[in-house]
Amino acid sequence: MAFDHDLAERIRELLAGAPGVTEQRMFGGLAFLINGNMAVAASGQGGLLVRVAPEDTDTYVDDERVRRMVMGGREMRGWLHVDITATGAASEFDQWVARGAAYARSLPAKSPGRRRRARSAG
Repeated sequence: MAFDHDLAERIRELLAGAPGVTEQRMFGGLAFLINGNMAVAASGQGGLLVRVAPEDTDTYVDDERVRRMVMGGREMRGWLHVDITATGAASEFDQWVARGAAYARSLPAKSPGRRRRARSAG
């Protein structure tokens, strides 16, 4: 499944003008990175991938609309798959994007050499 381009555009609009934001295709979708750290993505499996502090993972997981991201058969703490039904209201969508952006901003910036094929958002 290809990622939802309208969903990606909604993310792009929220992050437009924020310093250090780039876009990169990853996880079958389109990820938005801040200072080289993934914040949020329009998932190739539908919905959003949102990065949060690993210790906060269980706060958000409900196993229906919000689940841990699974990569290589392993659940990843700090990486959430958020079903589009959990982002129905604009305010909910904005909150998920803001959570991912806030966590990415809290991480040390990655050097430009570690950012593969990233392009500026906007």
